[in-house]
Amino acid sequence: ALHGSPEAARRLVRMSQPIYGTLVQAYLRERGITDLRGTGSLHFHPRCYYRPDEHSTTETWPAMIAEVTDLDGKITGAHRTWLDPRRRDKAPIDTPRRAMGDLLGNAVRFGTASDVMAAGEGIETVLSLRQVLPDMPMLAALSAAHLAAILFPDTLRRLYIVRDNDPAGDGARDALIERANAAGIEAIVISPELDDFNEDLRTRGPDA
Repeated sequence: ALHGSPEAARRLVRMSQPIYGTLVQAYLRERGITDLRGTGSLHFHPRCYYRPDEHSTTETWPAMIAEVTDLDGKITGAHRTWLDPRRRDKAPIDTPRRAMGDLLGNAVRFGTASDVMAAGEGIETVLSLRQVLPDMPMLAALSAAHLAAILFPDTLRRLYIVRDNDPAGDGARDALIERANAAGIEAIVISPELDDFNEDLRTRGPDA
């Protein structure tokens, strides 16, 4: 499989393991994310390769592996968050988050969407909202540009847009509202008090 291809992403997911009892669970708990129902798209890899650039030597770090899927559930890509085992935080490297494979239109999914779902950018942001709405199907598009381009299930009638408080988040929100309305889908924007919903959760708790 070509480096960074969908097949390479599928192979990485196959080589990973469930997150329960691993550093991924500890990392998420450190961020206030304790309810992990519906997180079968997340996996743990104890020694995931990382290269700062093509001229550097390869390092290995533990990583959270998130599978990116299309509307039919086929894995099209993967997102890696390299972790520091000593601090339950992201690894101290230049780019601790990287995606691979076919991402546009696809997403990391939590639960199965039918007529209602919520969509946001980051994995931790979306999981933070799921602490309050654990039964709501949600997806993480991984960036503002990809959030604006998510594919809608045919059955979708209402879309909650989980925005981040930044200019890119505003642009994604506007583009997504326009696309949803054109498809006959009601779009409702949910905004955090602070920069994103994980910051809200960590600062104010789940009842805020």
